[in-house]
Amino acid sequence: MTHPLVDVAKELAPSFERRAAHWDTTRSYCWQNVKELTDAGIMGMSIPQEFGGRGANFLDVSMVVEEIAKACTLTARVVVEANMGGISAVMAHGTNAQKAFCAPYVLAGDKPAICITEPDAGSAATEMRTTARKSGASYILNGTKHWITGGGVSKLHLVFARVLDEAGTDLGIGGFIVFADHVAGDVPDGFHVMGRERTMGLCGMPEAELCFEDVEVDEKWLLVPPSGLRRGFADLMSAYNSQRVGAGTIAMGVAAGALGHAQRYLLEREQFGRPLAEFQGLQWMLADMDTQVHAARLMLYDAARSRGPDGSLFPDMTAAARAKLFASEMAIKVVSDALQMFGARGYSDREPLERMYRDVRMFTIGGGTAQILRTQIAGNVLGIKTPQTRGGYVQSPSVPRFVAE
Repeated sequence: MTHPLVDVAKELAPSFERRAAHWDTTRSYCWQNVKELTDAGIMGMSIPQEFGGRGANFLDVSMVVEEIAKACTLTARVVVEANMGGISAVMAHGTNAQKAFCAPYVLAGDKPAICITEPDAGSAATEMRTTARKSGASYILNGTKHWITGGGVSKLHLVFARVLDEAGTDLGIGGFIVFADHVAGDVPDGFHVMGRERTMGLCGMPEAELCFEDVEVDEKWLLVPPSGLRRGFADLMSAYNSQRVGAGTIAMGVAAGALGHAQRYLLEREQFGRPLAEFQGLQWMLADMDTQVHAARLMLYDAARSRGPDGSLFPDMTAAARAKLFASEMAIKVVSDALQMFGARGYSDREPLERMYRDVRMFTIGGGTAQILRTQIAGNVLGIKTPQTRGGYVQSPSVPRFVAE
């Protein structure tokens, strides 16, 4: 049985579709849509019931995301980040006080920002230079984060930094919950939004650079998984597996929306005295598109249901990587083929396909590039760690090394 909010998402989708071009052309955040999502209970639907949410699982969220992504990519991305990634890390590893603080903001419409990427640390996230140095009962944050989705709009920020003790010893990477309401002007001293990227697609979502200059954060806002700081980064990053399922679902939903537009157009448009739907070449294109969307949907649902090792609350890393990789690359092809079916009309803003094509292009990049995902998948297949380290390949004890004579 599907979650009741899936039907609610279907009801909201037509309104979101009508407004999608507005957010794109004005490069403005979809506040009106967020209010409707909030009123419907979709924002924070994955938050446990004891903290005011619906306790929905990742499969439930994915099904809601798909329906919204068919209509508006931007709004679907808001839904993902209000239910997966940063907020799910807090709900899995945070203290009760941290959960009780964060949940009401998300339930009221905030899209938390997960702050990992830096100017010189993208895919190589462990090379981050942002630090949080202990100072009495606080930590002092210093560093720069880049490509932060929702920067300047989000109130809750999960900021990853190298944790240093008072002597400067590196204790590992931890996540800090930082509250900053830039719209209301309630911002900690030293927390600056330095600029916003002008992106090709998803134009209503700010991608900003955040600067932390001696930002004081109380020690109670340090998010520490059970494994502690030294190994905690891996635990915190496991929440990214749910984010990847969400990102893949957005891409698949956009592709499904493009497929729907193509189906409509082939039945409506006539050339040479008959509907385009009667031309076998276009029928085969449509069949391939439908098959690819369906395959991606099954992979994403499988990943959403999966769980990582050792009782993880998050999807399996490899299942999530496979699903996002396949869905994101599939979506670019399907949306492109749909646009091709429309001819010049699809290339113009008379139809939503040119916007959908620009939007969907991001999903082979953000949240783990297609190349990084392939490396992770290959590492799992081969039983080795990824080679992007100074020491080169790290061999798994269970896999023998063969040396050519």
